[in-house]
Amino acid sequence: MRKKVLTIAGSDSSGGAGIQADLKTMISNGVYGMSCITVITAQNTTGVTKVLEVSPEILDEQLKCVFEDIFPDAVKIGMVSNSELIEVIVKNLKKYSAKNIVVDPVMVATSGSNLIKSGAVSTLENKLFPIADLITPNLKEAEVLSEKKIKSKEDMLTSAKFIYEKSHVAVLVKGGHLDSSCDDLLYDGTENWFRGERIDNKNTHGTGCTLSSAIASNLAKGNSLKDSIYMAKLYLNNLLMRKMDLGKGSGPLDHGYFISE
Repeated sequence: MRKKVLTIAGSDSSGGAGIQADLKTMISNGVYGMSCITVITAQNTTGVTKVLEVSPEILDEQLKCVFEDIFPDAVKIGMVSNSELIEVIVKNLKKYSAKNIVVDPVMVATSGSNLIKSGAVSTLENKLFPIADLITPNLKEAEVLSEKKIKSKEDMLTSAKFIYEKSHVAVLVKGGHLDSSCDDLLYDGTENWFRGERIDNKNTHGTGCTLSSAIASNLAKGNSLKDSIYMAKLYLNNLLMRKMDLGKGSGPLDHGYFISE
């Protein structure tokens, strides 16, 4: 039977990130994708110009409709901009005993735009993270969550340990923006490094969404956490190596490149 994955995230009008990237990633990784929208954004490769949050009531109804009909084998959570929406998500994940929960704590877009209200960060940490199986912050997000500057792999480890010990959830700190390395660190009580290959490609719009969705897709198919991360990184590296070039800024990835070849 086809495995199912739900993305709870924002909509990207340019199609490169958010639920659009998630759904493309899911179908490319062999699972059936579903989506519950948290925010509607007006954005393109150069930045985000407008953000419209959905109401807690409509998000609640979206989640109910999904869980009571096509129950997901994994859940990926991306952009959630306020505490009320986070609390609706947490309520439903607990109510329906959701499994294989991957949280990409979207705080800052690739373009530099702030995507979360300051008060929502503590709600993420205190309510959502503890029920997740994995969180996937990039370096900037890990700095916010650990309140520590990250300039080296040693700093990554210190930050990851802090986040893990605070929320008791496995954390994958993505090191792509580190000057000395681009390795990723999974910390789940033990230190696990994933070698990263630095690819000369300025078009990285939606890479975080893509990686977390690919991890969730592989977890849904029954793979271990480490294997899911490894396979997701392979998929992302293949996309980056394609070097598709669209838009005037940081362009999107060619999620289904193998379909047209």
